[in-house]
Amino acid sequence: MSILLQIRERMSEEKLMSKKKPAYPVNKKLDAYLDKYNRKIEIPIFYDDLLRFAGSVSVYDEEGEDTLWVRVYYSEFDREEIDLSLKKVYSILHSDGSERILEYLNIDAVDYCTFGNSKPFRIKVRNILNDNYTHFYVKKTDSSRVYGLELEHMLSPYNLNFLVYKDTLIEEHIAGIPGDVFIKDMLPNCSEREQAQLAKEFVKFNERCMIRLLGDMRSYNYVIVPVHDFDHVVYRIRAIDFDQQCFEGKFRVYLPQFFKENLNMVKLVSSRLQEYSVDQYKIEERSIVAKRIISSGNRIRRLINCVKTDEISLPENVTRLKEELHNFTMDVDFKKCETMGQVLSAALDFVRRNYENVSMSQIIEKKF
Repeated sequence: MSILLQIRERMSEEKLMSKKKPAYPVNKKLDAYLDKYNRKIEIPIFYDDLLRFAGSVSVYDEEGEDTLWVRVYYSEFDREEIDLSLKKVYSILHSDGSERILEYLNIDAVDYCTFGNSKPFRIKVRNILNDNYTHFYVKKTDSSRVYGLELEHMLSPYNLNFLVYKDTLIEEHIAGIPGDVFIKDMLPNCSEREQAQLAKEFVKFNERCMIRLLGDMRSYNYVIVPVHDFDHVVYRIRAIDFDQQCFEGKFRVYLPQFFKENLNMVKLVSSRLQEYSVDQYKIEERSIVAKRIISSGNRIRRLINCVKTDEISLPENVTRLKEELHNFTMDVDFKKCETMGQVLSAALDFVRRNYENVSMSQIIEKKF
């Protein structure tokens, strides 16, 4: 059955996502890991401090649509203290943490998102000397989100910069065109060559999310990044939301192809790629991820040791996912798992073993 037919069939079944995912605290083991790898750094402001805003106004896009973000404002006394603290956070995140650059920075906006689980603050920081600006995000710390960020840093083609201190998480902005905006406004104007390249990237992105159990990659949870090569444009797909790392029990949640928001991308794969090409790109991505697992060495082993004993999901989700993965791969290691972290460990180990021990012709016959 083709990918397109599969997604149409699955759309008529039960809802993929749970209504709400709880936040899980960072335990001592993960906290020590973050400290070892310079992710845990003292910061001068916390998420709860930003909740002291005096009022807000809605933020609309260029077409007058509500973005579901609100621009918040603070009392004069609070604003001075908050602005200074946010400038210091920027310096810690992007520079050496010193205060010598603070006089050249301005906090142009503090936006609060009313949609989704994490309810982040988006901070716009501008250099007053040249008007260059960037963003960073302030969120409540959630251990599953932290695991997602670390896995993205190690197993994807992209490095990520983030900080954790107590109950506050600071994330750098990931630049790109939101997937839903690109699919609606730009995809119809792409050439056949660009569409084929986008189809290839979606296959690889789908495979990468599945392998490391990153869920909920609906079109607004990833960005598409155009990279200009010397004679053409290459598109890359990057995840920007890591809330659903290793939480859901339904295996399909970890495959972007099964979300209706991605139907146009799935159609692109069906129309632009032959089945053999899809298999080829899956093998390529599995091999690349396996190489990253091996090259990450002690760092990923320490992270997996943390997550294996951590509570980042519900018992019923663990039971369902390990059964579905066992049925999908026929690997008995999944049956032995008792925590979601052990399921993740078994999935990564399965990919690594296949890369090391199975020939290319045998890999094509594998389902995972």
